[in-house]
Amino acid sequence: MDAVTIAKFVVLPVALGSVALVLVLGLANMARGGSPLRSQKLMQWRVLLQAVALCFVLATIILMNRG
Repeated sequence: MDAVTIAKFVVLPVALGSVALVLVLGLANMARGGSPLRSQKLMQWRVLLQAVALCFVLATIILMNRG
């Protein structure tokens, strides 16, 4: 497997799935009236994971254009 295939079918889905998971956990915490501190921590994690996912997306685009 080449780097583009790994990035497209492994790294990107994991990165985007982790962002979605943290988003759902934050929404569930808010819906049940959970701790505001936990909501804040989940939001911070979501923002960090979104930044990482964006870097992976950009790296994948760059790799695809080189090929």
